[in-house]
Amino acid sequence: MSSRLLAIAAGLLIAGSVDLKADPLGELASFTVFSSVNLSELKSDAKSLRGPALGNSRFQSVQTVWVTPGSPAQVGAAIRNFNPSGHSDLHVLLHSNGSSFSRLNNLPSDGAVQWLKDATEKKSNELQISREEAAKSGAFAQFWSGILSARSSAGVFDQPSYDHTGKNIRPGEEVNSMLAQQGKIRQRFSGVIGSGGEKYWELLDVDKKGVLTLGASFTKGMQSADVLYYASGGYYAAITLYQFWPVEVDGKSSTLVWRGDLVSSAELADLRGVERLGSESALIRDVARSVRALRSDSSSH
Repeated sequence: MSSRLLAIAAGLLIAGSVDLKADPLGELASFTVFSSVNLSELKSDAKSLRGPALGNSRFQSVQTVWVTPGSPAQVGAAIRNFNPSGHSDLHVLLHSNGSSFSRLNNLPSDGAVQWLKDATEKKSNELQISREEAAKSGAFAQFWSGILSARSSAGVFDQPSYDHTGKNIRPGEEVNSMLAQQGKIRQRFSGVIGSGGEKYWELLDVDKKGVLTLGASFTKGMQSADVLYYASGGYYAAITLYQFWPVEVDGKSSTLVWRGDLVSSAELADLRGVERLGSESALIRDVARSVRALRSDSSSH
């Protein structure tokens, strides 16, 4: 074997030894708020903590960590296939994969849906749409199908402004800004979020008001990201990031999962003191419910 080939072989052996000795807990501590965790304890209960303070009062973040049976590939697939509409406490009235909006013609009979229909008919300034979109006419399903189709085609970072509300908010800028204020996380997930992704849309009940959202999921190796890049109300944008590590707990192959949630909302901007702490606690509870539902569905398959 030539000296060049020997050098390459040695390099591969060194790289392999580094991978085998990878330290999931060290990596976890390097970019998250979890400086120390006990893997055995995380089998039964996920642990959630408030994320680091962000420089914009519209933003909040929560980080969660847990251990679950199976490989990272299996766990990642379960997360991508999770349908939150099967859990009433998550307030997702409808979840639909892809970019077909035909189900707008047959929405559930619900007070939150009726609020959205009334707001649409009046072109309420609570609707987060552009002035150009607000000028469009048509029945409810036709109106929203047109808006959602165009915004879905625009993707994560090219969304029109929400200037019909009187505020010149651009969802793509909110996504970039939330990530920019968490430098270690942004660096860790560099290249994961793009302009395409696996698209879906949802109808939510947010404080008894119907909210239509557009989302996209992205996967890269042992990482994934879920971006809600359009919402007709309730919040401006949201990001959920996942990192997976293979671990062995009690002699069984498992996966250590870190989840980071970031949200931008107009309602957060004016909160101070006790109210701010209350909203942070509410976000932690919401994320905890989502994680419990996700783990429940994953364990049943």
